[in-house]
This record gives sequence, C-alpha cells and structure tokens, in this order.
Amino acid sequence: MKGFSSILQSLMPVFFILLTTGAKAQPADSILKEMDDVRVCLLTCGPGSESYSLYGHTAIRITHPQRMMDVAINYGMFSFRQKFFVMRFIFGLTDYQMGIARFEDFEAEYRYEGRWVFEQQLNLTRSEKLVLMQAIDENYKPENVTYRYNCFYNNCTTRARDIIAANIEGEIVYNDNNDKNPSPSFRSLCHSKTSADRWSQFGNDLLLGIKADLPTCRSEQQFLPEKLMTDFSHAFIKGTDGCTRKLVASEKYIIPKDIATLQQPAANTASLPSPRIVMAILSIIIIGVTIIDIRRRKVCLAADIIIQCLTGLAGIILFLMIFSQHPTVNINFQILILCPLSVVFIWPMALRMKRSHRLHWWHKAYIICLFTGIIAGLFQHFAEGIYILALSLLTRNISTFYILTHQPCARTTEN
Repeated sequence: MKGFSSILQSLMPVFFILLTTGAKAQPADSILKEMDDVRVCLLTCGPGSESYSLYGHTAIRITHPQRMMDVAINYGMFSFRQKFFVMRFIFGLTDYQMGIARFEDFEAEYRYEGRWVFEQQLNLTRSEKLVLMQAIDENYKPENVTYRYNCFYNNCTTRARDIIAANIEGEIVYNDNNDKNPSPSFRSLCHSKTSADRWSQFGNDLLLGIKADLPTCRSEQQFLPEKLMTDFSHAFIKGTDGCTRKLVASEKYIIPKDIATLQQPAANTASLPSPRIVMAILSIIIIGVTIIDIRRRKVCLAADIIIQCLTGLAGIILFLMIFSQHPTVNINFQILILCPLSVVFIWPMALRMKRSHRLHWWHKAYIICLFTGIIAGLFQHFAEGIYILALSLLTRNISTFYILTHQPCARTTEN
C-alpha cells in the first residue's frame, strides 16, 4: 500500500485513457487484434519496514508496446494527512484510492525501498484484455476512484483480484491441493507477516477479537498479496465453453529477492524490549506492591488508582472498537481485563476505601471480570503478555479483597 506523496508525482493516466478512448473509435476487429500486443500482469511486492507495509502489496501491470504504454494500476493509495486519519482508521472509515503510475516509477520506488517484485503474466484472451481495461478505465473515473478500505475484505489485493475475476469469460478454479493448511485464522495469517515486528503484532492482537481466531476460506485468505500470488500460480480458467487454460502464462521476478536489499520489518522496534518483557515488568511491580501490602496489612490506594486508570484507559480503546466497521474486532474478551469501567469507578472506589476502609463493589465485580477474561483466553488468542498482566491483576485484587475483609486492623494508605 502506497502513500499519496510518493505516487501522485508519477501518475500517468493519460496513456491508459488514450488507449481505451481511442479504442472506441476503431472497428471491433481492429481493437481485438491490437489486444495481441497487450500484456496484463499481476504484480506482487514484498514487505517493507513500515507497519502498514509488512503485508506486502499488489498491483496490476498493463503494457502496450505499440502505444508505448507501461503502467501500474494501484489500489493502495492513502494519505496520513487525511482529516482525523487515526480516528477514521479505528472505526473502519478509511478511504483508499485507485491510481495509475508509470511502471518505471513504480519499480524504482520498490528498488529504493529494497522490496522484491514478482510478475505473473495472465493468460487472457483478446476480449478479456479489452473488457478488463475498459473496467479499469471505468474504475478510474472520479466518482469511482475512491473506495472504503477494509483490511481483510476490501484492500489493494482483493480489489485487483476481483476486477480480474469479474472480467474473465468463465471462472477461476483454484488448486485445492496447493494449501498445506487450508483453514488458517485471520490472526495466524497476520502473524505470518508480523512475527519480526512484535509490537505491530501486539497491536494487532490487542484489537482483534475472537472472530479473528476462526477458520478462514480461500477467498478470505487472499487479502494477503503472497497468498493471492501463490493461488494464481496454480489456478486455471474454466471458460464458458467448458475448456480450461492456466491462469498464469508466465512468471518472473522483476526485482529478485536475492538482489533486493530487504529492510528488516523489525528495524524500527528491534531495540525495544518485547511486549512480554514489558508486561512481565509491570506484573512484577504489581506483585511487589501487593506483597508489601500483605506484610503491612495495608492497601496502597495510590497503586490501585494508577492500575485502574491505566487499564481503564486501554479498555476505552477496546470499547470503541465495538463500533468499528473493521471485521473481527467487535467481540474481544481482552476488554474484561482492560476494562473501561475501571475509569468510571476510580473515584467512588478511592473514596470508599479511604473513608471507611471497606471494599467498593467494583472490586468484587472486577475480580469476576478478570477471572472470566482469563478463562476466555483459552478460546481467544490474547496479545503477547496480556495473560501475564491479567494474572497479576487478579492476584492484586484478590489480595486487596482479603486484606480489607479478613484483617481487622487493615487500613488504606495513599502511598
């Protein structure tokens, strides 16, 4: 997926528009004969170092030597400078655009970024090439160029796949023997691309809910560029006449993997401690304060306020995801651990503990939430280290409950 700043300078729609509009004025036989020189290719690009480029990219290349045209059709254009970009992305309201660039500029950018590019020439008939190009031309009109992005179901890869499949005279038939694991989950597919960047993986796992752990079908798996590339390599076209032909006529690397100076996806976070280490440190601090409280028979109110505030603020983000249009995020059991209600009950909880040295009912409710969340972790994959944090929070709250209900001389302290 590419940004506006790097692509707008190299847009070359005029070549494509001249081809399709010029074709309308020619006789039908002449147009179809001209399609013999046209090459339509699927381009698959390797991952980059930025979090949004870890999954790779897909584009369509169309070449027409007779008209000196060589362009890349790209469905992954976006800009971080869009108003309220982060908020719109959280709620699944991000708009992407289609763009057309000179292929030499497209290739140059990926060489500069050190990312491989693999080309698959599609085995299309004359009429299929013409219809596909007319569909792309229609797609490039101002009223159609923008679309609502969806990371799993409507991204740069699925858009390229769908426009190709919709303009084939017949249907694409995939080889079912190609997959070693035919039903991976969205989460495991994401992990295959983010394993080297553990903080990006942590963010994904924190926001993705239990639906991300369900098995996926082939079409759902093809949101990943490399998955679509592999499927196309083994696919056939079953024509309306009953005949079959390979979908891909030939394939090759434009930028080979062994030549591209690949930037490691984890370069930006390699020097940071892993999420598990950070969560373990926080858990040790929580357990340490709890042990001190047990020995003193006093509850450190300040520690509980800080813990409730931090977990509650994180929970607010998970709560907002309930209203997001992103798939697989609205049912997330991690919200039982990072509970947004903690923020609501900070003040009444603190007043009750300070004035009467008694538990607020939220303490009991939060213990139930934590216990339920830990059990739910058996069914949903939690973000790295969250389970460790959950156990320490449960220990802390049970200890506070014990101190204030079973120790006659128990007190609360502000520090």
